[in-house]
Amino acid sequence: MDFLPFARPTIDEAMIAAMADTMRGRWIASGPQVQAFERALSEYVGGRPVRTLTSATAAMQVALEMIGAGPGDEVITPAQSFFATANVIERTGAKTVFVDVALSTRNMELAQAEAAITPATRALLPTHYNAPIDPAPLAAIAKRHGLRVIEDAALAIGSRVDAKPVGAAGDLVSFSFHPNKNLTTIEGGALVVNDDREAKRVEELRFHGIRRNADGTPEALPPRANPGHSWNMFTVLLPLDAARTTRKQFMDAMHKEGIGIGISYEAIHLTSYFRGKGFREGQFPVSERIARETVTLPLYPEMRDTDVERVVASMKRVLRRKAA
Repeated sequence: MDFLPFARPTIDEAMIAAMADTMRGRWIASGPQVQAFERALSEYVGGRPVRTLTSATAAMQVALEMIGAGPGDEVITPAQSFFATANVIERTGAKTVFVDVALSTRNMELAQAEAAITPATRALLPTHYNAPIDPAPLAAIAKRHGLRVIEDAALAIGSRVDAKPVGAAGDLVSFSFHPNKNLTTIEGGALVVNDDREAKRVEELRFHGIRRNADGTPEALPPRANPGHSWNMFTVLLPLDAARTTRKQFMDAMHKEGIGIGISYEAIHLTSYFRGKGFREGQFPVSERIARETVTLPLYPEMRDTDVERVVASMKRVLRRKAA
């Protein structure tokens, strides 16, 4: 007899074709398909903002960071759940406070949860288990005590409360799209938030705090005699002063030539986060110069010599035109 696994994802020909289209488009991270999926999820939960992440674990981690949970705080969660639910709390430095669950639903006992609230409590983190949790009593407890609620709805995509899908109401709601869930993206998760401000915060947290693309040839090229170089990136310093241009103007001009240009990397100590810790311009002059003047040129295995020549010709043309 065939072995029956406890879970098996349904992957039909339409899904395979969609994956093939994505692979052929070469935009395989945070591309149009991801944005379309976020829009569809948002529509599903009644128009609330939704942002996807790499897992439900990541979604809960981002949610905890977004509400500011950390050392000195307490987060109340059920003792019966997947390990990730407690692990994400511990990673913040907050204290995990366990409460029991109901035998029939296996959901967190709300009376016990409210009894466990102390002045240090920052949030409730319940799990939707055998039955979906009604967000109304959760919201009532949170309102009485000034708390946030992060629903671990990893198992609950497709579940409904009062004819509304889980995620359509409540505070912050995290979903999982692991292969053993009702809806899979192979790996992945999502976080439902309350407004555009929180959605933008999720975008920052899931991409290392970056809020914008950097401002957005060569005075110095990478060394030739380096047989151990992987050539993952080809970065050059631009003669901006001599060309009487800015890096953004150079990048814009190259984009008009049909050539993508990146920046690798900004100076970490000059980001808003580390400026808040007292770092300032002038402390690391070489790093700061690289951050101001470096661009990353196209480089990947399928580039042909003619592609390289096109990049070089475009750079010469742009820099000469700027300096003229």
